[in-house]
Amino acid sequence: MASIEVRELSKTYRVARKEPGMLGTLRHFFRRSYSDIQAVKGISFTIEPGEVVGFLGPNGAGKTTALKMLTGLIHPSSGTVRVAGYTPFDRSAAFLQQITLVMGQKQQLIWDLPALDSMRINAAVYRIDRSEFQARLEELSSMLGVADHLRQPVRKLSLGERMKVELMAALLHRPSILFLDEPTLGLDVNAQSAVREFLRQYNARYNATILLTSHYMADITALCRRVLVIHHGKLMYDGKLDHLVERFAPYREVTLELNQGVSEEVLSQYGEIESVEGCEVRLIVRRENLTPTVVRLLRDLDVQDLTVAEPPIEPIIGRLFEQGIES
Repeated sequence: MASIEVRELSKTYRVARKEPGMLGTLRHFFRRSYSDIQAVKGISFTIEPGEVVGFLGPNGAGKTTALKMLTGLIHPSSGTVRVAGYTPFDRSAAFLQQITLVMGQKQQLIWDLPALDSMRINAAVYRIDRSEFQARLEELSSMLGVADHLRQPVRKLSLGERMKVELMAALLHRPSILFLDEPTLGLDVNAQSAVREFLRQYNARYNATILLTSHYMADITALCRRVLVIHHGKLMYDGKLDHLVERFAPYREVTLELNQGVSEEVLSQYGEIESVEGCEVRLIVRRENLTPTVVRLLRDLDVQDLTVAEPPIEPIIGRLFEQGIES
C-alpha cells in the first residue's frame, strides 16, 4: 500500500474583495463581493513507503496548502487523498498516530518550560507508557545531540537547538510519515547539516516516508532522489532529481585553470563564459558538445587543470519556474 495517494487534488478559497477608501469600506459593509482563488489545481501523485521526496515551488505556489490538505488541517475542494490508508480530514486517532507535521516557522514547544516538559505532554497525548517514553527520549536525544538541553527553558535555546528539540517532540510517537515544511529555515550551516543527517538516519532506521519542502536546495540534494515541482498550484514535474537536471539543464560547467591568461574573445569560441578571474575560467558547454570541446581546450590552450561538473541546482529550478510562467 502506498504511503500517500493524491488524485486530482484541488483547493479553492473564496476571498472577499474591497475597494479602497471610505466609499469602498461602506460598500464592503453592506454588499460584499467575492472572488475565487485556486491555490492547488488538480495535482496527482503517489509516494511509496520509505521514499524521501522533495516538494519544490516558489512562494505562493501551493506547497503549504497541499501539505495542510495531506495532514487533514484543511478540507480539499475536490479530489481524493489517502495517507497511510486513511482520509486525512477525518482526523482519526489512528491516522494522527501515523503522521507528523513540522513547520520551520512555527513551534509546538511551550516557550517558558523546559523542552522535557513538552515531551511529557506529548507522551501523554499519544499514550506512550513511561518506559517506552524514556527509551524513545534517549534514542532521539542521542541521535540529535540534545540530551544536555532538554532541561533548559525553550526560550533559552539557540535556534538550531530549538529546531532539534521541535523535531524530537514531533517524532516522539514514532510516526511513519513525516511532512516537513522548511525544517531548516533560518538555521546556520552546521545546524542544517545536523538536521539533514538526523532525517537520513530516521528514514533508514524506521523506513519512514518523508515529504520535504525547503528553499535550501542543499536539503533537497542531500536527502531526495525524487522531487515534485509545483507552480501556480499545478504539478509541473514529478520524477528523479537527476532527470530534472538532465531535462532542464542541457549543459555542463567546465572550469579551467590556465598557465597564462586568454582573452574573452578566444574563450567564447569554446562555450558561454560564466566567469573569468585571472587564469581561472568557468565555461558553460552543451552536453552534446562536451567531449569535442574538452579536446579542443586541451589542444589549443595552455591548461594546468580542467574539471567538468553538473551546474548548480538552484538556477535549474529557477529556470523551470520561469518556463512555467511563460507557458
